[in-house]
Amino acid sequence: MLKKLPIGIQTLSHILYDGYAYVDKTAIALQLIESGKYYFLSRPRRFGKSLFLDTLKEVFEGNKALFKGLYIEDKWDFEDRYPVLRISFGAGVNKNKAELDRSIHWILINVARDLELEFDEGKSNREGFQELIRQAREKYGKKVVILIDEYDKPILDNITDKETARTMRDGLKDFYAVIKDNDQYIQFVFITG
Repeated sequence: MLKKLPIGIQTLSHILYDGYAYVDKTAIALQLIESGKYYFLSRPRRFGKSLFLDTLKEVFEGNKALFKGLYIEDKWDFEDRYPVLRISFGAGVNKNKAELDRSIHWILINVARDLELEFDEGKSNREGFQELIRQAREKYGKKVVILIDEYDKPILDNITDKETARTMRDGLKDFYAVIKDNDQYIQFVFITG
């Protein structure tokens, strides 16, 4: 009997535990992890980008049981866990800079909650993101992993309005600049959209 196709499913555990067909991409994940630090992948929709991001998250969080029988199972030290800041701009549509700022703010609150970190809601998004990176490094004693999905969605949602698209681009550029400025606290970055 053929396995079900995981159309639209972006969670590795869901695919593996619920009997969906899965093409093992962990050899590629391991190669990327071991050979570089910063990656950017741009592909059309439905190319498995979000699923690959989730695969990286599970590897860095040390979820060994999930990788039983896969290439990476005996090639990665799953005891060596990293704090993962996973950011996605996939939900909702931001029509202006204020909405983008609110979205980023809520994303950062959720990242802080997931990693059990403090988030100072009075800080700018740029300052808050920087603080979360540094707090995660300090709390977990490991450099952080940053995974960003749909990095350009706020721009694409406004592509027909050049001025708004430009405003979104500038807002995201300011936010993403935090990554460069905090290189010493970062283990790995993968940005896709």
